[in-house]
Amino acid sequence: MKTLALVPPGILACLVMIAGHPTKTLAAPAQVQDTSRHLYDRVMEEFKHRDYEAALAGFRLFLELHGQTSLAANAQYWVGECQFRMGRYKEALKAFYNVVSYYPLSQKLAASTLKIGQTYTRLKDHEKAQMMYERVVDEYPDSPEAEVARKAIEVEAAKSEPPSPPSE
Repeated sequence: MKTLALVPPGILACLVMIAGHPTKTLAAPAQVQDTSRHLYDRVMEEFKHRDYEAALAGFRLFLELHGQTSLAANAQYWVGECQFRMGRYKEALKAFYNVVSYYPLSQKLAASTLKIGQTYTRLKDHEKAQMMYERVVDEYPDSPEAEVARKAIEVEAAKSEPPSPPSE
């Protein structure tokens, strides 16, 4: 229960309101789904308000409490997004790779793969970034993420081209 010490007060109050007394018996599946959705939505509000530390703590708590729900992959993705936005690129990579590794049917696969490429770009590992961008284009060709990946590939290609000689 030491995790609760890391939970921002607003989210903690929300949890207490949702969960009630900590020794309460387990809820029915529909009630658990409502509870997990409510917590997820509350944590997303923290993210939308750019309180990435609070959102990160909230998404981690969500995964601890509701790691088997349908929103777990999304929460894992947002853990990575919080880390990315705070400039913690190595931690972001781990989080995005967790989505790809542990949630193979997730709707967040294309987005996570793209973010892995963008994170490698920030870490100046252009070879791995290129590989991830190409994976997005190959595996999710019609996705919005593929369009972003194609543009990133073009930018990288333009950087690596030798400058053209001046015309006379």
